Order: sequence, then structure tokens, then C-alpha cells
Amino acid sequence: MPFDPETLRHEFPILATEVNGRPLVYLDNAATTHNPRRVIDASSHYYEALNSNIHRGTHHLARAATEAHEKARETVAAHLNAASPDEVIFTAGTTDGVNLVANCLTPSLAEGDEILISTLEHHSNIVPWQMLAERTGATLKVIPCHDDGTLDQAAFSELISTRTKVLALTWVSNAFGTVSPVVEMTQSAKAVGAQVLIDAAQAVPHMSIDVQALGADFLVFSGHKIYAPTGIGILWGRREALESLPPWRGGGEMIKEVSFEKTTYNDLPFKFEAGTPNIEGGIALAAAIDFVNELGMDDIRAHEDALIREAAERLSAIDGIHLYGPDDRAGALSFKLEGVHHYDLGTLIDQMGVAVRTGHHCCQPLMARFGITGTTRASFAAYNTHADVEALATAVSKAAMMLR
Repeated sequence: MPFDPETLRHEFPILATEVNGRPLVYLDNAATTHNPRRVIDASSHYYEALNSNIHRGTHHLARAATEAHEKARETVAAHLNAASPDEVIFTAGTTDGVNLVANCLTPSLAEGDEILISTLEHHSNIVPWQMLAERTGATLKVIPCHDDGTLDQAAFSELISTRTKVLALTWVSNAFGTVSPVVEMTQSAKAVGAQVLIDAAQAVPHMSIDVQALGADFLVFSGHKIYAPTGIGILWGRREALESLPPWRGGGEMIKEVSFEKTTYNDLPFKFEAGTPNIEGGIALAAAIDFVNELGMDDIRAHEDALIREAAERLSAIDGIHLYGPDDRAGALSFKLEGVHHYDLGTLIDQMGVAVRTGHHCCQPLMARFGITGTTRASFAAYNTHADVEALATAVSKAAMMLR
């Protein structure tokens, strides 16, 4: 379909919502995006026409549900340019994928080894590695960032060494919109023999992803960041990397043979998919991926970038506004109004129909680095428009006059 954000809005029923008699201006997309009609229809169709457990059933519905679920895996694999659909593991989301890898890497680490993350990480890409370090005696080290919110590459070069066993890195900061040079950083990590996990939760909605060109071992993301439902996500892993890991959860589907004496584990991808999966979620995620591919990822990125630049310019004209992050952002724009608590600002502009996110954005260490408790964050999606930017700037300007 041609990319036209004004027409596109009609594909999203929830955008017709009114807040206090005003049209909803939804700028909280880094937290969750909304579902287009085709994704909602895909979810409904599953329950109306396919609802059955998958893989082992011989009856019609079981076969149809299995076919739709595995076709969804193929859609995700093609979108990521994975070498095989077997490299695509369905999870409950980004957090679930990070925890899966961190837990399965436990036998690979020991005292004296190092795990490297960055100041920009979401708690979901901090806490599982802290827990891994506690289990194994490994040391967690952190790449610092500059005042503009970009990672300190000189410090990274000093931190990376043959002791580094894991590099876990966000591609796009959910708090500041910083886009990190993950390809180059991955190359440095692979050169010293480290395994690399990329948190692509905020990258997948805004840019094309080619996991083979990326060079990492693992990549994780959540469906609800890319117009799909909550509770579904993806762990992609290189076949060799996945096969080297032990299973994480035990149960049905992840086994070949079970006896009381011994269990043999299943092949990829089922080795990591114990129990009944979120069948509907996977099918809906595939519908969302088809949707963004029809729009064109390059067109989505160009449109969102233009909105963020415009928003940064409009907000910067308001007295007392401080913007966080580099000028070249993706998806999110964080700011603070001098003398005003971010919660008060967010609450007041919500009364004007503008939905943003306030707080630390699950990035408390990053907020501490900048000496703040949180920011107000506007984050953008394909269906946002210049009128949304105008509404944001007007609401923040009015709030500034009222709160100071």
C-alpha cells in the first residue's frame, strides 16, 4: 500500500478514541504500538476458525493451526533475513528472550570472565546479566556514554578483551532514541571470541534488520513494539549458537523421547519452545510484519525521522526545555522542562489528549548518569502525523505556562 500516514490512521481503530473531548494524540509507541485492523482480524480469525493445539494433532483444525503457526515463523525469518526458519524461536517478548539466553549461557561462564553491557540498557538487558554474573562469578562491566547519549567507543575499545565472554547491547535506546553502531561493536566482540546479543526491541519497528549482515549470535524483540499484540516475541539465534546452548525450560514439545531414566531433546527451533506456545500471537505478529513490509521500512523510517526532527525543533523553542540524546535519533524523543516534574507535565498534557510516557523508562542507571529521576518521552510510529507534533508542542507550551 502507498505510505500515507493520514490514510493509514484509519487502519487503527483505537486512534478514533477521544480523551476529555479531544482527539487522542498517541505518542507512547516506544512502550507499545497499536494494532492495525488486519492484525486484529488475524487474531480473531485464529480463534474463530483455527483454534487448536499444534504440531501433534492429526485432525483438521490441528493441521490448519500448525500450518499457520509455522508459516508465521517463516514470515519472521524472511523479515530478519535469517538463514533458516529453524533459527527463529517464539518467546513471550524481549525480556523472555534475554532471560532465555542468559540462563542458557550459565555453563559457559566462570569466575574471571566478563559480561559487557552499556549505560543505555533497559532493565531487561541489565538484570538477567547481573543474575548470570552472580551465578557464575563473572564480572559485569558497563560501557559509558557521552553527554549526548551516544556510547563512548574509546572506552568500549578499552573494555573489550579476551576476558569478555558476552556483549549484550541495545541497538536503539528506548529512553533517548540513540542508535548505536552495533555492527562495528559486534565485530570487535567477535574478534575476541565473545558471544553477542542485540536487543532490537526499539530497532525492529523503525529500520530493516538483516541478521546475517549484523554478525551477532542472538537478537531479540517484542511483537507489541511493531503493531502486534503483547505477549509474543522473537529470539533469533545463529544455528551454531543455538545448538551450543542447553535447553532452558523442560516440558512438552522440546523433547524427542522421555523415559524415567533419560530424556533426549528436540531439534531447533522446538528445543527452546517448551509447552503450548502463543499460537495466536505468532500468527498476529506475522500479519504485523506483512503490514510494515507493505508500507516499506525505509518509508516508515524517513517519515518518523522527519517527525522527530520537527518535534525537537518545536520543543526546543519552549523556554526551559532540555532535550536528551543525539540529534540523530530513532523512535523516541526525551525531554525535561526546567522546574517541572516529568509526572506533572505528562499528567497535564494527557488532559489535553496527548499521550506520552514519563519516568525512568526502565533505565534507572541511565537516568542516574544524567543526574535526573526521569524524563518526558514522546515516541513515534508510522501512523503519527505533523498534526500530532503540533498538538504535542502546543500542549507542552501551555503546560509550561500553567506549571511554572
